[in-house]
Amino acid sequence: MYDVIIIGAGPAGASAAIYTARGNLKTLVIDKAPNTGALAITHKIANYPGVIGAMSGKELLDTMREQAKGFGAEFIQTTITAVDVEDETKVVFTADGMYEGKSIIIATGSKGRNRMLPGEENLLGRGVSTCATCDGAFFEGKTVAVIGDSEEALEEAQALSKFAEKIHFVVPRPELQGVHHTPEIPGTDILYKAKPLEVLGTNKVEGLRIRTGVGTEEVLEVDGVFVFLSGSKPGTDFLQGQVPLDEEGFMILDSSMQSSVPGVFGAGEVRRTPVKQAVVAAADGAIAAMAVDKFINKRAQLIPQYK
Repeated sequence: MYDVIIIGAGPAGASAAIYTARGNLKTLVIDKAPNTGALAITHKIANYPGVIGAMSGKELLDTMREQAKGFGAEFIQTTITAVDVEDETKVVFTADGMYEGKSIIIATGSKGRNRMLPGEENLLGRGVSTCATCDGAFFEGKTVAVIGDSEEALEEAQALSKFAEKIHFVVPRPELQGVHHTPEIPGTDILYKAKPLEVLGTNKVEGLRIRTGVGTEEVLEVDGVFVFLSGSKPGTDFLQGQVPLDEEGFMILDSSMQSSVPGVFGAGEVRRTPVKQAVVAAADGAIAAMAVDKFINKRAQLIPQYK
């Protein structure tokens, strides 16, 4: 019987494990693919507090996970098949057996789109990105493409304009969804009704092949491609019917990362975060862990770990 079972070992889950294990809670972390999450495939990260210089997302995660193991957290790699969280004891069913805990933290992040562009997956972290705030500074003075048709894509293009010299904003639709007025973005040309076809390059991004509204194809010579197409959803399918989710599958949590089901918590991109950043997910994990400590030990309030 574990005090807490954490599903997911990204920045939210690993951070939660550091805090629960350090708080003397018997901690199990389950992750089906530790090296395939958004942070794990990030080539360089340079804005994480306390990290001097650039390091890969995998290196940062490995450090966090080793820190959690040092405090006593147990990590296993297997696939979750189902959970039962309705009773006081939470049960997690996996391909390798069943695990029981007094509480559970869901930190499964978000699922990518069902279909990637040809070349996109091979060049993730090598010029292809899904986070302008994370990677924009690496494209100082360069030319990039932004692909998307939403307000999020517009905001990311605006963020990139602080760094990139030239931006090709590729919008597959005739207009941006939910945007009533498109502001002028310095150094940006907006290509409406332009369909992205392929990210070009072998070891790094060298171009983006598109089909324009008039039916002709062309290659945009770019150093980076930022993709903000719809399709990314929280990885909460296995919770259906047991934990309250909103219409898009995000967990409904309070400010302490607690759901309305006693003993069930969430952290990271399973909730509606204001921005998708590793440091935000890690903070969620820390809060969820301290909320678990309060729940397990029946405390009146959260107790921060100062020492």
